[in-house]
Amino acid sequence: MSKMQKNIIIKSPFYIDFIKTRCYTYYIKMITGDFMFTKKDIIRILLPLFAEQILAVTVGMLDTVMVSSAGEAAVSGVSLVDSINLLLNTVFTAMATGGAVVCSQFLGKKDETSARASAKQLVWCTTFIAIIIMAVALIFRTSLLKLIFGKIEKDVMFHAQRYFLFTSLSFPFMAIYGGCAAIFRSMGNSKISMYASIVMNVLNVIGNSILIYLFHLGAAGAAIATLFARIVGAVIMLYLIRNRNNVIYLERLLSYKPDFTIIKRILGIGIPSGLENSMFQFGKLLTQSLISTFGTAAIAANSVAHTLSTFEYAVGTAISLTMITVVGQCIGAENKKEAKSYTLKLMGIEYAVMIGVVVIIGLSANIIIGFYNLSEEASKLGYTLIMLHGILVATIWPVSFTLPNAFRAASDVKYPMFISVLSMWVFRVGFSYVFALSFDLGVLGVWLAMFTDWAFRAILFLVHFLRGSWLKKYKPIQKAG
Repeated sequence: MSKMQKNIIIKSPFYIDFIKTRCYTYYIKMITGDFMFTKKDIIRILLPLFAEQILAVTVGMLDTVMVSSAGEAAVSGVSLVDSINLLLNTVFTAMATGGAVVCSQFLGKKDETSARASAKQLVWCTTFIAIIIMAVALIFRTSLLKLIFGKIEKDVMFHAQRYFLFTSLSFPFMAIYGGCAAIFRSMGNSKISMYASIVMNVLNVIGNSILIYLFHLGAAGAAIATLFARIVGAVIMLYLIRNRNNVIYLERLLSYKPDFTIIKRILGIGIPSGLENSMFQFGKLLTQSLISTFGTAAIAANSVAHTLSTFEYAVGTAISLTMITVVGQCIGAENKKEAKSYTLKLMGIEYAVMIGVVVIIGLSANIIIGFYNLSEEASKLGYTLIMLHGILVATIWPVSFTLPNAFRAASDVKYPMFISVLSMWVFRVGFSYVFALSFDLGVLGVWLAMFTDWAFRAILFLVHFLRGSWLKKYKPIQKAG
């Protein structure tokens, strides 16, 4: 390009307008620090969350390894109950998500008083719901196990009943911990939940070692250790969230008056998310019930493969939680351009890290499987599932499950709920029976149906993001009392 041509372009109205509206604004923001989140801010939020998720998954895997010392029946019993626990936990987890979005949006508006009022409503609501769920689980635990899984082996049922009893008692404490952790994350402080998680997981491992190896309590020992760790975690988080040095803190916690305006706002985000996640977990329960008919080897292989796959999901979970804070505050400040920009940046980070994690797991899969004392049949099947999962989780899973959190942070909750529920029932559940039974693929067919579900979600969510309609759902929030 000649010098004359460059001068013509530089002096053109289009170029001048571009400089004024795009580049000038960008560099001014860099100099003045007017970006809502710098790279350091995002890293400060993301790294503790990632460490927390990896730690939780590692301890979860250690739990399974420790329980496996009591035999495959114990591992299978724990695996079956955990699928029910995940379904029940999604209810107050969704409430925590709704509360985190509302708090983040208030902070984006610089309305700290309303953010604190919303936080108090969140903690009380999630705790109350968790107590109800605990009561239902305790009263109907045996009936639920028989209804969902039908006739399973006697030894598996024995371990499942004992494990379900003690984990149900931990629900209120888990809800308190999760609600407080969500509040800290909405402030951009994810280190607190990381430190509390370290304490909880260390206590959990110590408790497992004593109760499983010394007292030979098997699955019940693992559940009791989990209960104690969650009680301690809840107490720690309640103590820390009362610190007035926090942007959001709780005061006069026992003096509570429901604010139905803000509760409605939290439920407006939490209920669709909870319904979506509940349907997701319920669908997984149905497929888990199908897998349970394929025998102990299939159940054990599925359990181990799922445990290892959670390392890969940990990356997405950390990014998803970061997205709630970052995008939520951008939306509260009505800064839609930065909301979209940060979403793309976070998705890019997830893909880069996810690929690295998948490669590491793939190279070490056989070694890790060896720790579980599985039969040769279960080991081979588990390895196949892990390798296939790794390829697809590094390509389509982030768009299917992480990207929708940007929609939720922008108060667009109905679209991801509708697509997720539809995809779950048609593809993951429906195709599981087709692939597993009609094509005689067994547990592999269930996993192939899961991948089909991912692909359908990824296509529709990507189109929804590119259209930008998700940025138009937010309505400014009134002050909370």
